[in-house]
Amino acid sequence: MTVKQTLAELVAIDSVSARANGPVIDYLETRCASLGFSVQRFPYIGDNGVEKINLLAVAGPDSNISTVELALVGHTDTVPYDPNWTDALKLSEHEGKLFGRGACDTKAFIAAALTAVDGLELKNLRRPLALVFTADEEIGLIGAKRFAEERRMQARFAIVGEPTSLRPMRAGKGYCLAEITVKGREAHSAYPSLGTSAVFGAARLLARIEKIAEQLQTETHADFDPPFTTLNVGVVHGGTAKNVIAGLCSFTLEWRPIPGQKPERLLDLLHAAIEEETARDSNLVFAVDAARADQGFETSANSELVKLLEELTANAAGTVAFGTEAAQLAELGAEAVVIGPGNIREAHRTGEFVPVNELEACVGILRKAVKTLCL
Repeated sequence: MTVKQTLAELVAIDSVSARANGPVIDYLETRCASLGFSVQRFPYIGDNGVEKINLLAVAGPDSNISTVELALVGHTDTVPYDPNWTDALKLSEHEGKLFGRGACDTKAFIAAALTAVDGLELKNLRRPLALVFTADEEIGLIGAKRFAEERRMQARFAIVGEPTSLRPMRAGKGYCLAEITVKGREAHSAYPSLGTSAVFGAARLLARIEKIAEQLQTETHADFDPPFTTLNVGVVHGGTAKNVIAGLCSFTLEWRPIPGQKPERLLDLLHAAIEEETARDSNLVFAVDAARADQGFETSANSELVKLLEELTANAAGTVAFGTEAAQLAELGAEAVVIGPGNIREAHRTGEFVPVNELEACVGILRKAVKTLCL
């Protein structure tokens, strides 16, 4: 089966994160078993009560493998698609591009990985190889986190699929998220002394957060652009009516820490600012719900895997600012590199696509990596 045929079959399976990923896992399990891999499913129940499954397929000289030389890792879920995109689940080709939901992020990588190992004599592997397919990456790396926490395997090297235009990425920023709530006291706006404005309190805290962002710009990592931890307040909600002193205001804060900087660094600065704002006005109550705190990852520029992928792609290794599952593979002992066909800027949008030439080139890159490291 060609890589385009495999991608077409994967795209045809609706694996939006909100749904169970059993159908796509069933497909991958069948394909991996037919190639000679030993396959294990690791199910769990997601926050929405839907069953999700991580899949581990292993081949190698030992029938009881707990440590692999190389893991090829791809997430099975996709973001939702516009109902008006009627061909979202039907792969189509136009001007050298393959269109479909997940075609770029990251079913193209999965298709390339399956095609790369197809035809290899797995019984001749000198060192074990794994294919890892995870759930719920798009909503918080949930499957990969569970896989790492459960210590399902150890790995020396990991290639994590994400659209990077086939440039190996040896480091990535983390991703953190917090919901901040400010409670004041409602009153008639004609008598402001009777109330405490949660909106004004939130505004003062937001000004402090802007100062924190400036402070973090002095802590840099030269390999990134921008070379520091970035902050963003993307959503703010507050108040109930134009003539009511706002009793409640909330906003969402996200930050992307550079490797080597703990996600708690910002939280420590935030809590210090909150203590000062509370001392200024004890009628305000601040609450921070840090829902996500994913640290970044960094693999040495001198890593054997980094050097190999630079040679195979003729591209110098770089870094990414978006979240990936590489940090979870690093927890399992792996020197991790992120790479894949397609451009991240084309992911998540109606008309998502992957260039045919990059998809086919990825097959050769992964096959050569497997041969070099495992055969």
